[in-house]
Amino acid sequence: MTAHDGSIYNGMPAADLGEQGWERPWSGPNGGQCVETKQLADGRVAFRQSTDPAGPALIYAAEEIAAFVRGVKEGLADHLAVG
Repeated sequence: MTAHDGSIYNGMPAADLGEQGWERPWSGPNGGQCVETKQLADGRVAFRQSTDPAGPALIYAAEEIAAFVRGVKEGLADHLAVG
């Protein structure tokens, strides 16, 4: 399912993207609070919180995800790490 006009948009209810295809590429230390991702048909990637699967989905272009991963590998997100 998608919005009434058929669009997939940032902040839409993640449940509207269906339950199939969500993955947990990483998990918190307690295993309960996870970020889940879903590859969309148009190449974008959706993110949702596993403890709120009907909550909002954040939608990113493949290029945005690639830039973020490159930055993490280069240490540009080290300030986000706790501890």
